[in-house]
Amino acid sequence: MWPRRSGRAPYASVQEQLPLEEIAGDVLELRSGDAGAVLEAGSVNFALKSETEQEAILAGYRRFLNGLDYPLQVLVRVAPADIERYLSGIAGAPAGGEAMRRLARDHRAFVRRLARERTLLDRRFFVVVPAERERGSRAAPAWPGLPWRSGRAPAPQRRDPDRVRRTLSLRCGEVTRGLGSVGVETRRLGGEELRALWRETLAPGAGRHAAPAPSPAVTAQGAGREAARA
Repeated sequence: MWPRRSGRAPYASVQEQLPLEEIAGDVLELRSGDAGAVLEAGSVNFALKSETEQEAILAGYRRFLNGLDYPLQVLVRVAPADIERYLSGIAGAPAGGEAMRRLARDHRAFVRRLARERTLLDRRFFVVVPAERERGSRAAPAWPGLPWRSGRAPAPQRRDPDRVRRTLSLRCGEVTRGLGSVGVETRRLGGEELRALWRETLAPGAGRHAAPAPSPAVTAQGAGREAARA
C-alpha cells in the first residue's frame, strides 16, 4: 500500500507542472509572465560549401549572435520520416515527359528500398524567441527556458499583450534577417503549428503529420554562442 501523506499539500496536476499557460495566436504565453514565438529554420548544405564559403557562414553567424541582447534557444526535433507522405507528394507533382515519369518511378522505388534497409529521419530546427515581462517585476528570471521544459512553473505575472506582440515581431524580424544573411531561411509558426509542436514534444509521434517537414540537409546552426565567439 502507498503511505498516506498526512498534513501535506496534494500533488499538483500534470498541467500545473507545465510552464505553458496558453497559445494565443502565434504567441506562447508562459505561467511566469514571459512569452515567446517560434521560428522554424531551414538549413544550408554546409558540408558542400567551399572552405571560403564555410568561413563566411561562420563569420556571419558569429556577428548575428554577438549582436543580440536577448537569449535564443534552438530546438531540434528528429523523428522517423513519413515516407508515404513524401512519395505521395512526388506522385501528385505535375506530370512531365516520359523521361520525368520514369525518373519519378525509379526514385520512389529507391526510397522504398532505402526505407526497408534503414530508418530515415526528418530533422526540423526551431528557434525560440523570447519576450520578457516588463522590467521591475519582482518575479524570478525573465526567460525560464523552453516553454516545454519540465518543472513547476512560478505564479503568473501581468503582461502587456500589445507590448509583447511588438517585441516579438521586432525580434523575429531581427532573427530572420540575421539567419537569412548566412543563407538560413525562417518562418514563424502559427497557432496550429505551435500546438502541433507542443503535442509532438510531449508525446513524440502525436503531431508528426500536423506540419510539413523540410528535406533533410546539413544545418549551419550546430555551433553554440560560446563556440561561435571562439
